[in-house]
Amino acid sequence: MSAHLISELIRIVGAAHVLTHDDPATDLSAWEQDWRRRSRGLALAVVRPASTAEVAAVVKACVAAGTALVPQGGNTGLAVGSIPDDSGRQVVLSLTRMNAVRQIDPHNLTFTVEAGCILQNLQTAAEQAGYLFPLSLAAEGSCTIGGNLGTNAGGTQVLRYGNTRELCLGLEVVTAQGEVWDGLSGLRKDNTGYDLRDLFIGSEGTLGVITAATLKLFPQPAACLTAWAALPSLEAAVSLLGLAHQQLGAGLTGFEVMGQFALSLVGKHMPQLRVPFLGQDDAPWGVLLENSDSESEAHARERFEKLLELALEQGLVLDAVVAENLSQAHQLWHVRESIPLAQAEEGLNIKHDISIPVSRIPAFCAETDALLQREIPGVRLVNFGHLGDGNLHYNVQAPADGDPKVFLREQEDRVNTLVYDQVQRYQGSISAEHGVGSLKRDKLPHYKSPVALELMRAIKRALDPQNLMNPGRVIEV
Repeated sequence: MSAHLISELIRIVGAAHVLTHDDPATDLSAWEQDWRRRSRGLALAVVRPASTAEVAAVVKACVAAGTALVPQGGNTGLAVGSIPDDSGRQVVLSLTRMNAVRQIDPHNLTFTVEAGCILQNLQTAAEQAGYLFPLSLAAEGSCTIGGNLGTNAGGTQVLRYGNTRELCLGLEVVTAQGEVWDGLSGLRKDNTGYDLRDLFIGSEGTLGVITAATLKLFPQPAACLTAWAALPSLEAAVSLLGLAHQQLGAGLTGFEVMGQFALSLVGKHMPQLRVPFLGQDDAPWGVLLENSDSESEAHARERFEKLLELALEQGLVLDAVVAENLSQAHQLWHVRESIPLAQAEEGLNIKHDISIPVSRIPAFCAETDALLQREIPGVRLVNFGHLGDGNLHYNVQAPADGDPKVFLREQEDRVNTLVYDQVQRYQGSISAEHGVGSLKRDKLPHYKSPVALELMRAIKRALDPQNLMNPGRVIEV
């Protein structure tokens, strides 16, 4: 049966775009290995269609053969949700050849793009047309918009513009039966039944294949300023966030928090980067703020400086620096974005992508920090993330004198349980923006209500009755 399926796939997309292990010169690791190199699967084939019609034909061929499909974009996910299992019987459906910007509609402030478009290329296309597409995250140079939609990606500007879900007005989807749903109208109001778009966004390829999307565009700001502040506590950071909301309103487009240990890893492993206020003992936290202004740079700077003056007077900020130009702003953001790479240089670690109500984050961190230190003496906490929307990357590093590999192997499940139990106590979520994938699938039943899980299973059974779309991810059915 597999030989017949391979022949059919070659007929649909061409021999050059069906990759298998039959050719010893073909290396499929880019599609079979997850980005964090935690897991490696084995694909029956990697298929690279160039159009929605080809995707639909591939899905129909796999359904006829009873073969599971794993939709894949840039394969930059962090929850092991876009690679095949190790059975050698799943087909990876790579959408990277579908990378066209189909249409820009300036009056509707939208553009319609294919799922394989790299996020950074979409940002550039929007900028060249005189607009802003605000989705921004560390992997933007290689992740694709289809994957961003599949995981409902977040990033650094969720505070102002929302997650990917909020930036999407319509989808084109190939269903689990190989039919095409065209929902690309770009309407901001459409109350004609269930919102099918929102079913597929965040479903991680388990319900169908997103092939294109109509996305929101925004006017380019007249000015965008960045500041870095040194803070005495997380409580001060939350208060500064409230003050920034009052003073800047919708101009506040970024609010990132970084613990001193996380920043020390950047200083240690990337000494070429200047980390502001590094090692300042009375300032255990740093905050990166972004202010976008529709009027002028002078107006933006005046409002920013007023905010920081008030924060200094109230003791919320100990010291601060405002970037004088775009180059300095990029340097400050580069420090923030280098934390995950610096942490990887320090050794394997246990990652958490959690969300907590902003008001409760200081108490959560104080209590959970103490709990982990008590249970595993010497453990180091790499805490940073998007405080503006309540999303922390609350990562746990091995003790300085420990073996990171042994720590990960022996302590990961225990640490996850400790952290996730705390997240539940504080009414948070164990996955804020990275998705569930296979990494958190078995944890989900412990932290999501039985009613919610059964509703999700009912949707999965209805849309994918054969369980061929990315099976074993998000939920078991």
